[in-house]
Amino acid sequence: MTDNAARLQLYLDHRPALINYAKVVVGDHARAEDVVQDAFLRFCGNTDDPVEQPLAYLYRIVRNLALDAVRRQATEKRQQKMPAQWMRPGQELSPEQRVVHGDDASRIAATLANLPEQMRIAVEMHRLGGFTLQQTADHLNISLSTAHRLVKDAIVQLASSVATQGAHSKERPYA
Repeated sequence: MTDNAARLQLYLDHRPALINYAKVVVGDHARAEDVVQDAFLRFCGNTDDPVEQPLAYLYRIVRNLALDAVRRQATEKRQQKMPAQWMRPGQELSPEQRVVHGDDASRIAATLANLPEQMRIAVEMHRLGGFTLQQTADHLNISLSTAHRLVKDAIVQLASSVATQGAHSKERPYA
């Protein structure tokens, strides 16, 4: 069957039965009508290939679309029940953890302030400002590889300032 008029007539003749068939799967009359409408578009959209059993083919399309709709709805419900990890509130820090984080932030700020000017600007632009390395290099009038080296060296110094102090804080203060 390749004629659009014949496909349309077949669809119209069996539309109520197709809706009932889809309703059993999706559980809702309105969603079943949407599924059957989508099935019609697929059924009549592919007229290049002849279909030996067009009614069975139409029912298969309805069934597959109905199952897809049920799966999609289940996925949406799961996502609504459980927000994404980044949307969940963070765990409350203990007073000790707040002090440690505050000390780390102070050390990072002090280290950042003591970096050479070009290195500080490069790391601020690239890591904090969201600029690309090329934009950073252009702004500082340096090569791309130099900008990359400046950012890398700054990150190493910032990380080591926190790591060095963290190692010292694990020592016993009252020994």
